[in-house]
Amino acid sequence: MNIEPDTEICVCNSLSVADIAKLIKEKNLKTLEEILENDETPIGDKCEACHDEGYHNDGLNIPMVLSMVQSGRL
Repeated sequence: MNIEPDTEICVCNSLSVADIAKLIKEKNLKTLEEILENDETPIGDKCEACHDEGYHNDGLNIPMVLSMVQSGRL
């Protein structure tokens, strides 16, 4: 699956794959909990669909972006 960097993942906060990947890298975040609890960038704090099924029920979610960063794909 090829996902474009500008694909919106956290729709409620207008955060794309690239935005979330940048946050993960800059803050050295390792878990979904660390991402959700960060104080600098609100993420996944409203509808929470981006935690698992994705906003459009397409499976595009925060854990997927975290995995892609950790595996070096982003």
